[in-house]
Amino acid sequence: MIKKIDSIGLFSENAKKLKDFYVEKVGLKVSMEGEMGENNDVLYGFDIGEKENFFIMSHSEVKGKNKNPERYLINFEVDDIDKEVEKLKSNDVKQIQEKYHVEGYGYISTFEDSDGNYFQLVQVREN
Repeated sequence: MIKKIDSIGLFSENAKKLKDFYVEKVGLKVSMEGEMGENNDVLYGFDIGEKENFFIMSHSEVKGKNKNPERYLINFEVDDIDKEVEKLKSNDVKQIQEKYHVEGYGYISTFEDSDGNYFQLVQVREN
């Protein structure tokens, strides 16, 4: 039986560049750096919530920008979506979708990272 999602891995041809994007443009903090596998591929971990559960890693089979960025989305929950959207826009992060409302859920805005992957900022409604 599956209990929960343990972590999310985002693979890249250039993990350092993608890590730098999420640190410098989005504001995430690296909590772990290391090497993995026989090729000593680089690995960066980020604390999102209670533990390291978001990783950016090198992968020899990943080349160039994502050709289907809408296939897989990472949602980052924020306290103030308007403030965070403005921060990303001021950091020249490409906005794919303006903020919109999902009834019973909250607000969402979609952006693109340096590898062409989409990610979303989400402000959930308070119960």
